[in-house]
Amino acid sequence: MQSGVRAFVPTVAVLGLFCRGCLSKTRKQSLPVRTFSCLPRQMSRWNSRETCNPTPPQDNPRVLITGGLGQLGVGLAQMLRKHFGTENVILSDIKKPPPHVFSSGPFVYADVLDYKHLRELIVNNRITWLVHYSALLSAVGEANVALARKINITGLHNVLDLALENCLRLFVPSTIGAFGPSSPRDPAPDLCVQRPRTIYGVSKVHGELMGEYLHHKYGLDFRCLRYPGVISVNTPPGGGTTDYAVQIFHDALSTGHHECYLRPDTRLPMMHISDCHRATVEFMQAPECQLSLRTYNIAAMSFTPEEVASEIRKHLPHLKVTYNPDSVRQTIADSWPVRFDDTNARRDWGWAPAFGLEELVSDMLRSIRNKRASEGLPVS
Repeated sequence: MQSGVRAFVPTVAVLGLFCRGCLSKTRKQSLPVRTFSCLPRQMSRWNSRETCNPTPPQDNPRVLITGGLGQLGVGLAQMLRKHFGTENVILSDIKKPPPHVFSSGPFVYADVLDYKHLRELIVNNRITWLVHYSALLSAVGEANVALARKINITGLHNVLDLALENCLRLFVPSTIGAFGPSSPRDPAPDLCVQRPRTIYGVSKVHGELMGEYLHHKYGLDFRCLRYPGVISVNTPPGGGTTDYAVQIFHDALSTGHHECYLRPDTRLPMMHISDCHRATVEFMQAPECQLSLRTYNIAAMSFTPEEVASEIRKHLPHLKVTYNPDSVRQTIADSWPVRFDDTNARRDWGWAPAFGLEELVSDMLRSIRNKRASEGLPVS
């Protein structure tokens, strides 16, 4: 089994590609030949004959992370740099990074809607793994559907084309938002009816299906995890429906009062960010021949706003929570699964979470206290 790093081997008359994984599936179909064009987007990456032959394994992959200044990118970059070396992991976004991010390792400007520039970054930096985090989240996406469609779908297609062209191992996260009100909710399995009712969820289902299609047809090494709500200290809430579960910790230590935009009994799957990062790295490193699916659920815990508030009160008895449900976010949450079934991830590549609710609350309160103290802010 090869490491997933593949060379691009040109033919005499045609540029195209065709990636091969370790699943021992021989693709024998005859595909139409396209003549070379100096305009890259005139050349179809999905109708080509050229093969992409595996190269000898390299010590470390070269990783590019898009949308790297969101909730997940910086922490994942830190973890990958520990594994593969600082210079082998490049963080990117369209925003200016804070000084500590800029000084911690390579950072470049990258707009996922700019195909040509993305292509230059991949070629010039010899990228072999691409982690695609650029997306508008659920509540923000509903407020700006046109922009969400652009970033979440057009940006995805740019990344899929480039992964095919350069034989990259591609990771695109999915979400609990990929399920809808007709999906099984307790638990939601890997394979079931989805039918989401947000542009965020629709774009994620589209990504899951396109990645799976390109894997089966052309051998693209596409990998996808459906993340639950992810809880972390280092980045502020970014417009997701599960963001209350981050804000409540900050409010508990600053004002002692949190106003929740969901009903107290709204149960959703959640995960500590360190488990999320570890799952992503373990999944990316898993030999392709171990994977029975291209998209997996991963689970850790499932709780309601009242349950997490009760656990916080074991440490901060003064916490007061009031409930003022927002109709948009509550409707979204009510269409999502109550729990994830992640049996396949546990079986195929050994996934197991480290944090339950008790461990998550203790860690979040400790980390936010330390952060506020280092910033000279009062702690309730």
